[in-house]
Amino acid sequence: MKETLRNWLYEAVPQMVELQRLLTAHPAIAPESGGTGEGKKAEALVGWLATHTPFLVETYPVKDDRVPEGVRPNVLATIPGKDRRRAFWILTHLDVVPPGDLSQWKTDPFGLEEHEGRLYGRGTEDNQQGMVSSIFAALALCKQKITPPLDLKLLFVSDEEVGSNYGIKALLKEYPDLFRQGGSFLVPDGGSPDGSIIEIAEKSLLWVKFIVEGKQVHASLPHLGKNAFLAGSDLVLRLTRELQKMYAEKDLIFDPPLSTFSPTKKEANVPNVNTIPGLDVFYFDCRVLPCYSLEDVLASMDTIMQEVEREYGITVKREILQKNESASTSSSSPLVKSLKTILREVRGIEGKEVGIGGNTVGVFLRQRGWDTVVWSTLEERAHMPNEYCIIENMVKDAEVMVHLMLRADS
Repeated sequence: MKETLRNWLYEAVPQMVELQRLLTAHPAIAPESGGTGEGKKAEALVGWLATHTPFLVETYPVKDDRVPEGVRPNVLATIPGKDRRRAFWILTHLDVVPPGDLSQWKTDPFGLEEHEGRLYGRGTEDNQQGMVSSIFAALALCKQKITPPLDLKLLFVSDEEVGSNYGIKALLKEYPDLFRQGGSFLVPDGGSPDGSIIEIAEKSLLWVKFIVEGKQVHASLPHLGKNAFLAGSDLVLRLTRELQKMYAEKDLIFDPPLSTFSPTKKEANVPNVNTIPGLDVFYFDCRVLPCYSLEDVLASMDTIMQEVEREYGITVKREILQKNESASTSSSSPLVKSLKTILREVRGIEGKEVGIGGNTVGVFLRQRGWDTVVWSTLEERAHMPNEYCIIENMVKDAEVMVHLMLRADS
């Protein structure tokens, strides 16, 4: 059976390429990034599935008045299994990031081109490679008339690139019955060029905006003002130094193995040199090990803010821009064990469990206690000019997914 499934997948490469071409032709960019959403792309995908597969296809819209359709689409394709009480899920995202500077592209970002085994175009790797692999893995079972042991669920979500508020987060809140079977989840939206990396943990994510308010005066009379820039600069240093000391635990599954607290964006203050600024605004990106509570981190921030307020006579406010508390999937979970076994048997690869500092949709699934693994074979071209997917990776990943589908109840 292994050879039969592999041969079918390689014979289906032209169809995989054409599905990639169809998906690439429909830019699915969020309104926050200047786009009109995923509507056209989802419509094209649903049409293709209806024509080429026996899957049961449903859509789960989430209201968003900023896009032409008035809703953001989320698409679910189901293949019934022998045990209808449980499910194995593969979750990919429909949206892509903007192409950026077009002068850096050698091809049309939204006109797929094939060169030397690579498919060039925005979204071909992030996340259409995983999407196409999952579809053809499931289709391979159907073509061989193999019923999976559990219900197989392919979920294609919106809005992953800018926060998932209209994607997985909304689905968990607005359509709780969708996940009544629970189950385990594969998210093919991260990985390594050799396919050995198995992501089982993500750091908690915290983005904070700090607003320092002082008193603006002429720079020749600094004693009459309260220099928000000076106070803000001190606050930046204290936050960076003190938080790193307070949350110094290491976890070697992550790279780097520490929590990180990084000042990033800074807004302009006064336009001229001879004015003491009365306002200073800056941002922190914090990636915190799952052993720590983000509420504790925020409380520590408040203590440091209060110290700076007293010393400089200014006020500091903070705003939370993103706050995702993370959890881990056990390395001894059936999903992790099955994936490692399949990689060894099918690909001759020894899988390695890791944690990452970035966030995927997996963080929201792990919050519910569901075993979730982020894995695929990627060249890590996401968000770059001339993004591409390697066709061989797409096929090999589909082969691994087929065997995961068959072992989903083990």
